[in-house]
Amino acid sequence: MAQRKRRLVANELSEAALQLLALKGFEAVTVDEIAVTAGVSKRTFFRYFASKEDVVVQFLADLGGGIRAELAGRPAGELPSLALGHAVRSAMEVCAEGGSAGSAGSPDHAERVLRVVQLILGTPALRARFVERQAQWRDELAAELGRRLGLDPAAELYPLLAAGMAVNAFDAVLRRWSAGGGVADPVALTNQAFALLAPALDSVPASPA
Repeated sequence: MAQRKRRLVANELSEAALQLLALKGFEAVTVDEIAVTAGVSKRTFFRYFASKEDVVVQFLADLGGGIRAELAGRPAGELPSLALGHAVRSAMEVCAEGGSAGSAGSPDHAERVLRVVQLILGTPALRARFVERQAQWRDELAAELGRRLGLDPAAELYPLLAAGMAVNAFDAVLRRWSAGGGVADPVALTNQAFALLAPALDSVPASPA
C-alpha cells in the first residue's frame, strides 16, 4: 500500500511538471510551482525527487523499466532482434501515445509529452540526466539478455554490446520522432532500426558449457 501511494504521488508530480513545462518552459518553472500544481508541499517534493531535473525526466526514466519488463516477457528462444525490437517499440508507443505503460494516453497529453521530450533532448542539463538513465538501462538489459541466453555479462561481450545497440536504437528513434514534431511513425522507425541491427544482434555466441 505504501509503495502504491508513493508511486501515485510521484506520478502526480511528473504530470504536474509536464503540464507546467508545456506552458512555460524549463527555466521558468520552479519546484514550488510543481508542488503546488500536484497538491503537495515542497518538502514532499524533495522526498521523491532530488531536483527539478529529476522530476522532468521521470517520464522517460520509467521507460527503462518498461523495456526490461517487456524483454523479460518475450518467448524463450525468440531471436534477440525480435525480442529487443518489441521491447523498444513498446516504449516508443508509450511516448507517442502520451500514456504510461499499460494505459492509454490522450491527444493533449501526447502533445505535452512531445514538448517535454523535445525539451529534454534540447536542454544540456536534462540531456545529461537522460544519458545517465540510458547507461542504467543498458546494464539492466545486459543482465536480462544474459539471463535469457545463458551468457554472463561480466565475462561475455555480447550482452552489453547488444543492450547498447538497443538503447542507441531507442535514442535514435526518439530523436527522429521528436525532431519531426511527432509526425513520423515511431513503430515504423523502430522496425527500420532493428532491421538494420538484426544481423549483429542475432549473431549470438554459443553459451559456455
